[in-house]
Amino acid sequence: MNSLKTTVLLAAMTAIFTGAGYLIGGTGGMGIAFLVAAAMNVFSYWNADKLVLRMHNATEVDARTAPGLHGLVAELAGRAGMPMPRVYLIDDHQPNAFATGRDPEHAAVAATTGITAQLPREELAGVIAHELAHIRHRDTLTMTITATLAGAISMLANFAFFFGGSRDSRNNPLGTVGVLLAAITAPLAAMVVQMAVSRSREYAADRGGAEICGNPLWLASALQKIDNAARRTPMASAEGNPATAHLFIINPLSGARMDNLFSTHPATANRVEALRQMAGEGGFAAAPVSPKAPLDQGGSFSGPWSRSGARSGQSSNGTSAHRGPWG
Repeated sequence: MNSLKTTVLLAAMTAIFTGAGYLIGGTGGMGIAFLVAAAMNVFSYWNADKLVLRMHNATEVDARTAPGLHGLVAELAGRAGMPMPRVYLIDDHQPNAFATGRDPEHAAVAATTGITAQLPREELAGVIAHELAHIRHRDTLTMTITATLAGAISMLANFAFFFGGSRDSRNNPLGTVGVLLAAITAPLAAMVVQMAVSRSREYAADRGGAEICGNPLWLASALQKIDNAARRTPMASAEGNPATAHLFIINPLSGARMDNLFSTHPATANRVEALRQMAGEGGFAAAPVSPKAPLDQGGSFSGPWSRSGARSGQSSNGTSAHRGPWG
């Protein structure tokens, strides 16, 4: 089913790109756009993950350079029965994360320095588990290629808006009207497709992440904190590459928080409520795990997931810590 959805969605993005080419340059423009879109699909299959990581200036880390984060990803990947993905850090104060890669054997998880500094280990475990669920569901290929094609559609529309297209009726039967239609409608159509790619898959990844980490409330709490922080803290690389926004666990762009037709993410409140309902259903027991290195930022930890002080049932902010399979 995922393979069918991937084919349909990528065909839709290719059709939008080709249609924009027709509106700008007529039959010749459509042919060129189709060839470019086909080439981008092939290129994106093998290289889109590297391109997206480069867009956000992500740096690969390992057990030596970031033992806490790397160990956390390794622990959760082992629990999920998945290959260990590559781990990247993005130097940005906004707490956020995303996953990319064409399949579980060629996947990567990227987290900002803000999220490792601001979230306690339990909540970060929920976030990483969510991204691993995306990888296990094979969402990452579709989402990453869609980001690449959406970016190309936006560039094509911007070109049409600022430089115009062929107004010769022999090349472009719609003339100036076609150029304006391409500039206005193509990015909107691409946005709707991105919404279709992302929104339903976020709920599925939330559920899968809760099952991997063992406690839905950790992810629910993390989503609320990330959403609140993202509203206050702009993310420069995301603002410069808005077509990649749907990759992140929470929309990193300013605005666009509503659960409406043009949002690539469900409303955070809806996701949190769904996770709380999961927690109420129970059945999330998990075996204890061995201690890991503390996170590289945000303080020291006494156990595999919990901050020092969690032994007494208190979180780092003095509130009652969620009890679960990790501590």
